[in-house]
Amino acid sequence: MTTPRSTTPGTVRSLIPARIDRLPWSAFHTRIVIALGVAWILDGLEITVASSVGAILNKPETLNLSSTEVGLIATVYLIGEVIGALVFGRMSDRLGRRNLFMITLTVYLVGSGLTALTLGTGTGWVIFLYLTRFIAGTGIGGEYAAINSAIDELIPARYRGRVDIAVNGTYWAGALLGTLGTFILLNVLSPSVGWRIGFLLGPVLGLVILLVRRHLPESPRWQIMNGREQAAEESISYIEHEVEQSGKTLPPVDESKAIDLRPADQIGYLALTRVLFREYPSRAVLGAALMVSQSFLYNAIFFTYTLVLGKFYGVPSTSTPLYLIAFAVGNLIGPLTIGHFFDTIGRKAMIAGTYLVSGILLAISAWLFYAGVLTAMTQTISWCVVFFFASSGASAAYLTVSEIFPLEVRAKAIAVFFAIAQCFGALGPVIYGALIGDGTQPFRLFLGYLLGAAVMIAGGLVAVVYGVAAEGRSLEDIAAPLSAATGGRAGSTRAEGAASPLST
Repeated sequence: MTTPRSTTPGTVRSLIPARIDRLPWSAFHTRIVIALGVAWILDGLEITVASSVGAILNKPETLNLSSTEVGLIATVYLIGEVIGALVFGRMSDRLGRRNLFMITLTVYLVGSGLTALTLGTGTGWVIFLYLTRFIAGTGIGGEYAAINSAIDELIPARYRGRVDIAVNGTYWAGALLGTLGTFILLNVLSPSVGWRIGFLLGPVLGLVILLVRRHLPESPRWQIMNGREQAAEESISYIEHEVEQSGKTLPPVDESKAIDLRPADQIGYLALTRVLFREYPSRAVLGAALMVSQSFLYNAIFFTYTLVLGKFYGVPSTSTPLYLIAFAVGNLIGPLTIGHFFDTIGRKAMIAGTYLVSGILLAISAWLFYAGVLTAMTQTISWCVVFFFASSGASAAYLTVSEIFPLEVRAKAIAVFFAIAQCFGALGPVIYGALIGDGTQPFRLFLGYLLGAAVMIAGGLVAVVYGVAAEGRSLEDIAAPLSAATGGRAGSTRAEGAASPLST
């Protein structure tokens, strides 16, 4: 099949989005999910390993770090994630999805691998440790932007919601692996060896995935919208061939879904701000509200989880990994079991519902905590129930910001909202750490939990008002490309009625 050409000078008529969206699920799509979805597993693994080995790194036989120096390891990593998302997000829109998801994974492999080579103590080695964590963070931050873009552009529209939510939810599979791995390593091997191998778990997995990614194609959507017609035709033909090779029959292409494009220059973050707040103001509010609320709640609860168990329930530090495993399982099950409802019941209802339900349940569990009727086990069970819903909602937040804006700025939009969320989320551990204190004033933490519940409920209410019914719709129907010569397909319009600043 050839791409139909428009008779209008300077424009290209393309069926590539329609050809992608009409494909049946195949082994090719499964391979995409495995090869690209590992990014979230690696992030969950990295953060969990760093948290688990923190108490080991301040011992004389390891790096002899102070508690403050140990705490800065996570801070430096998160700063790296923010910078990596912004830098690599722009590069992904400029250079392509495939180029970037190869680069970002390589950057992560180098950074995390070098962390294990922190061989001594002293100021120089501490700086080296922070530098390696910063590098690893930039790689993972870049992965968020490049990978979410690639998955959304390669997965057929009717599967996009459940796939994206499941992939984002696998962060907790990484957390589970990190908890189990470090628990075994730190109890079987000597501390000086165990923590190093812990930081090598991610690079070993990443190296295998890097080899798998070598065989994935570039996003044909990105190629055609950047004027690379021949390359786009080669990529989509390769994808269709792979689907047919798996025994699937290709449905016919609806010719009426052709889209006219006029490739335009790349735009930077300043122009992105204009696109978001002039053309898509309500969607910008929606994306920010969903990302900020889930980040605040997760960072507040997850990073202080062991403190609550220890100070209020007397759980020894040697046993807290077992509770973390239960918490991770609850977070993982949610996206895997109810993710398909975001494609069937719909985005707006499910996103609003998961945010509102998790906020209400958190408020109930806060009252039970203050009433003193919970034990360490029942507290963990209540959080598992809360985050069964919250995890699905949080994953849907990433899905939302990756599908409701035009392709030309998709990766940068993901990066911007990710950066905003991380900055606000960083406040959570500080606030809740102060509220926990010495564990003698549960009322203060009760108020903190009510704050977290209110934040999630507020995010749900924003979804009720501004949610976008994106289920089953092509990305080009949800947000017409900035390069669309006539605003997208015949009869389509921009989401909030404005003309593209890049079109003429």
